[in-house]
Amino acid sequence: MNDNDTKSSRNWEQETINDLLFASVKEQRRSRRWNLLFRLFIVIYLISVFVAFSFDGENTGADLKAHTALIDINGVIAAGNEASADNIVTALRKAFKNEKAAGVILRINSPGGSPVQSGYINDEIVRLRAKYPEKPLHAVIVDICASGGYYIAAAADNIYADKASLVGSIGVIMNGFGFTEAMKKVGVERRLLTAGEHKGFLDPFSPVNQEEVVHTKKMLADIHKQFIDVVKNGRGDRLADDEKLFSGYIWSGEKSLELGLIDALGSSSYVAREVIGEEKLIDYTVRPSFADRFADKLGASVGNAFVNVLGLDKVSLQ
Repeated sequence: MNDNDTKSSRNWEQETINDLLFASVKEQRRSRRWNLLFRLFIVIYLISVFVAFSFDGENTGADLKAHTALIDINGVIAAGNEASADNIVTALRKAFKNEKAAGVILRINSPGGSPVQSGYINDEIVRLRAKYPEKPLHAVIVDICASGGYYIAAAADNIYADKASLVGSIGVIMNGFGFTEAMKKVGVERRLLTAGEHKGFLDPFSPVNQEEVVHTKKMLADIHKQFIDVVKNGRGDRLADDEKLFSGYIWSGEKSLELGLIDALGSSSYVAREVIGEEKLIDYTVRPSFADRFADKLGASVGNAFVNVLGLDKVSLQ
């Protein structure tokens, strides 16, 4: 064997040893990554269990001194949303039942929503105010309190808002689209089969039926009257004599004060401190549990952990 063959053999042996060492190091690193990942899972799990048990109890203010109960109504009022009748009514009952709650504030920031859900909440406020006459309930408008939001606010003892808040929209709406002309242009034929002469009324792919339009407008008028009656019952002679009051218009907080839609300008802290007399605010709002919110975030965190720990961010399928 000549010198070149000897050097080549040694190089091959060295390369083999290097490859084995490198493979061993990679395996050790991979093992450490998995160990780190499992430890991370354990730590996250223990923290989540601890936090859930420590902070996920119902906050009714039972262990506190006198305070003002705060209930937020945020977003669209609808079943399944945070601002659903089930959630709001549950919070209201707890707040009124708690003897340490000197009063209740409904802090509203909603463009409206379901008249049924709003009606449930309004009815419950009326019932609770009659059952606990000594406990005041005030509505405080933040950015907007329109339509179904005002349907609820009208049941309060008093309504407060900021001068720039948007208030009102006392009306009912149903909207949609019609596609009959577009269908003609592209050659599409509508085939609608029903049992019941008007079962497919207001179908957007069929021509407008004036009889059905009249029926729908009457239905909306009935609901509008219910809305107007609720507002009049709640606000009484505080309402201004203005024919546009129930037209669906929306006004600023400052103008709403002139129209009698609100009673004064003020924030939640102002009402708690100056009107109810208990500055301490305790949140009774029913929200997704901490465990549920934590679980949602945990799912995203675990996914990121896999990507970062295992280096999956460098993998590409092409």
